[in-house]
Amino acid sequence: MVWLVILAALLLVISPVMWLKPSPRQRRIVPLRNAAAKAGVKVVLEKPPLHGIETAMPGYRWSYPAVAPGPRFLLVRGSEASDVLKPSVADWRWRIEPLRPLPQAAQEPLEALLTRLPQDALVIESSESAITLWWWESQTAERFLTYLDDFRQLRDALAGRADHGGARPAFGQETSHD
Repeated sequence: MVWLVILAALLLVISPVMWLKPSPRQRRIVPLRNAAAKAGVKVVLEKPPLHGIETAMPGYRWSYPAVAPGPRFLLVRGSEASDVLKPSVADWRWRIEPLRPLPQAAQEPLEALLTRLPQDALVIESSESAITLWWWESQTAERFLTYLDDFRQLRDALAGRADHGGARPAFGQETSHD
């Protein structure tokens, strides 16, 4: 009986320590997010632009320069999209198409990404401020780093192509009103 009491006491002492131990997923995600941050990618946890997902999802964000905003568009993986949406490349569909056709310099890295991204990559969203990849972080940091060049090329090719027709003046600069 004494041994049972000692065992129970030990379990009570050890159990909080076990809760602090990171899970295998956490041990994989920490280096992934650190590698993304080192590469200049901002990681956010927000509700994604998907119907039916109410929880926060990781979004990896490449910012456009403030003086060169990007166009608005939204691509959704076919498994998450309605068949009514216009197909794009490799089982991706346009939920919101860009107002102007994408330049060839942007089309090539976008197509490369759409054919290579993992199955848990569900949305690629471009707004005036950034391009965001919404995914469930299924890959390692090393594999994620192989996407960086394509995302940078895509961001650089789309910078300054905002839907409103021109870059906004920098803060403190005036525009001419002829």
